[in-house]
Amino acid sequence: MEPNLMLKTSTVLFAISALGGAAMAILRFSGKPHPPSWLAMVHGFLAAAALTLLVFAAATTSVPGLATLALILFLVAAAGGVLLNLRFHLNDIPLPKWLVLVHGSIAVIGFICLLMAAWA
Repeated sequence: MEPNLMLKTSTVLFAISALGGAAMAILRFSGKPHPPSWLAMVHGFLAAAALTLLVFAAATTSVPGLATLALILFLVAAAGGVLLNLRFHLNDIPLPKWLVLVHGSIAVIGFICLLMAAWA
């Protein structure tokens, strides 16, 4: 498969996932302790699919340095997402707002890097 097509497909999947992430952040900052489980699962599934495709692209083809940086940032963001889900959401503990912000900020920076790599 062509590397640029994989990067663009991953970008689209991350963009759709980001819509769910933004919706969850809005819910959290509007006072709800955590988002609906179905929304968290869809967000995580789409982000995991995008991340898997990005890992595959980086492992099997030559990708730009910004794509590699995006991969690292998304791996860090994914770790934060897993922590938010397993430590807080599943235990019915309100999601820490600071961690929601850190998770989202790292993902947005990774997304910008991936956008620049895919459409440069």
